[in-house]
Amino acid sequence: MGQFIRTTVSPSLYVRSKLLCFSLLYLFTTLFLFLYVSLSRNQCVFRYSPFDPIQTKLFSYPSSYGEHKYALPTHRSSCSSPVFFSDYWTVLKEIQSLCSDSSSPENLSYINGKSETFGGNFSTQKRFSYFNHSENDVQVPCGFFREFPISNSDRAEMEKCGLVVASAIFNDHDKIRQPVGLGVKTLEAVCFYMFIDDKTLNSLLHHNVIPKNNPGDYRVGAWRIIKTTKSENLYLNPAMNGVIPKYLIHRLFPNSKFSIWVDAKIQLMIDPLLLIHSMLVVPDADIAISKHPFFVNTMEEAMATARWKKWGDVDGLRMQMETYCEHGLKPWSSHKLPYPTDVPDSALILRRHGVRSNLFSCFMFNELEAFNPRDQLAFAFVRDHINPKVKMNMFEVEVFEQVVVEYRHNLKKTETSPYEEQEDEQKQKSLRTRQKEKRWLDHESWSLNSSSCRSYLMEMWG
Repeated sequence: MGQFIRTTVSPSLYVRSKLLCFSLLYLFTTLFLFLYVSLSRNQCVFRYSPFDPIQTKLFSYPSSYGEHKYALPTHRSSCSSPVFFSDYWTVLKEIQSLCSDSSSPENLSYINGKSETFGGNFSTQKRFSYFNHSENDVQVPCGFFREFPISNSDRAEMEKCGLVVASAIFNDHDKIRQPVGLGVKTLEAVCFYMFIDDKTLNSLLHHNVIPKNNPGDYRVGAWRIIKTTKSENLYLNPAMNGVIPKYLIHRLFPNSKFSIWVDAKIQLMIDPLLLIHSMLVVPDADIAISKHPFFVNTMEEAMATARWKKWGDVDGLRMQMETYCEHGLKPWSSHKLPYPTDVPDSALILRRHGVRSNLFSCFMFNELEAFNPRDQLAFAFVRDHINPKVKMNMFEVEVFEQVVVEYRHNLKKTETSPYEEQEDEQKQKSLRTRQKEKRWLDHESWSLNSSSCRSYLMEMWG
């Protein structure tokens, strides 16, 4: 029988060249899109070399907790001041060396005693009299006129910490979120502390984030949980209680050389050792903090605070701004250098603990107790009027959006006890009453011509 002979006809040179062109076009288009997406997301954050990240998950949350709900989108894809990170192992060795340095730096002396409030409730004249600090043996007011209600075992552990990342959740206002991108040795070199109150603890127990039979040594992933006891030593306002670890962190962790404050609404996405090294050690800064995404003038932030009811006592806001204007607060345009803005985004604060940064933190806390916990309002006034001057690294908003992920606050709170509900209702009722009675721009109680802020507003508005 005859055999069939199979023949194949190869494509013509024209067809092959056409296929090659399409393949190359697809390859280059894909490569271009990949590079565009990669660089547009990360061109504010560069690493010189990769490091060994922790491979295991730090903590597995119950599905009901929803720790990753309601992340806020970012819209910035360019950056004028990118941050370069050195090699992880080099950074680890250098930070460990700095933290183990036994040479005793200059220390502040603090006023001790008892008072009606945690911060001492100093008058305006008294607070401002400490701003010019020329001698370290002069004692300064810095909170702790009442005992901070935590356990002795927690306090002893906090005193051992050389580099701390701290956060706080009061009134069940946020979720506990784990840091991302940690190197293999970071948990050995860095302490992670989360301060909470009874209401937040009840929520964690309700969602089984913390076992109900736990004896009290609470841990959630990287975070050691520090529960503050309900006490008359603290403030009625939970936000003000959060200000204590935020601005008095150098007193709660007296042996720490560096600290990072992380608002509970944000999740840290970069190893804290790399952040400390790149934003404090390399630029030789005392404090690193992000610029505000929208405002450059303190008065803009004050008006937004009143307009959007971020703080209910509008008359108190007016009094605060009048006080600062009377004592020399000026719009940013009159002193642009050396700072790019007068308003920070204080959700992330990096500190090298020393005389300058500790003074700034103490005086900030005193202003927050005197007026309200909206720390953007006191920031520029304290920064510009204290002596010695603090070395401030105010980095770009785009950098902030790359090193953290921001989330909305809790939209639904866990049920509380009748006592807590009654307490919250009483505070809200009092707040609404003050809002009705006091309005900042009410023509009967305020006028531009008689205001101490007249020249500030005229210059700001041009």
